[in-house]
Amino acid sequence: MDLGIAGKWALVCGASKGLGRGCAEALVREGVNLVVNARNADELQRTATCLMAEGAAAAGVRGQNSSKPQVLVVAADITTPEGRAAAFGVAGGPGRGFDIVVTNAGGPPPGDFRGWNRDAWISAVDANMLTPIELIRATVDGMAGRGYGRIVNITSSAVKAPIDILGLSNGARSGLTGFVAGVARSAIAARGVTLNNLLPGKFDTDRLAGTIDAAAAKAGRSVDDVRRAQQAAIPAGRYGTPQEFGAICAFLCSVHAGYITGQNILADGGAYPGTF
Repeated sequence: MDLGIAGKWALVCGASKGLGRGCAEALVREGVNLVVNARNADELQRTATCLMAEGAAAAGVRGQNSSKPQVLVVAADITTPEGRAAAFGVAGGPGRGFDIVVTNAGGPPPGDFRGWNRDAWISAVDANMLTPIELIRATVDGMAGRGYGRIVNITSSAVKAPIDILGLSNGARSGLTGFVAGVARSAIAARGVTLNNLLPGKFDTDRLAGTIDAAAAKAGRSVDDVRRAQQAAIPAGRYGTPQEFGAICAFLCSVHAGYITGQNILADGGAYPGTF
């Protein structure tokens, strides 16, 4: 299926690894020009090199008239005003603005809520609620003016089924979910702009490894035991991969997804037991 987004510009945050990288890979294979962001400059540059190769290979498959997508690197902390300014002002980037924005910031640390002070909560809210809102605020009107826009926020399955040791994430991401529900249904919905949240369950990433370590320590079990038990509890019988997550993201960014907005798309291998 041609997703109809070749030549468009996307900002993908947290793109150096994990789910963010999975989204960037899926988009570049569709011919989307990328501005990729993460804090680790070396790791991000290595990822960008791989993305450029993937984009060039995909362009070759599409045919002679397909141009190779650009991949620009912004190594900065997207949760800061300076980091966002760098992403929006990158040399060679889309002067008219982004068509696609994938928001993604590292989740706050797991733990017991009794040990979190005000600073911990402010940091979590800033990264996982206020930063996506700032990115939306900076791009959504330009998208509406051009008649096309896709914003996908990578949140968490914990929005639907809270995880006890991820209280900081539960709270901050739930706040973002409520905000998006209202904005997505505002006047921009009739101007070709969609906003959706993509909720990952257990995907095989560094983030998951960190939560497994915490769960193992809390339960006094080995990491391998926790991994086996978790996968056995997932109806799909396994963890997800960043590549299949990226494919979902790319579809939500496509011309075919214009009638999907304000939704929380859960990708968890069937782990959530509810009907709604």
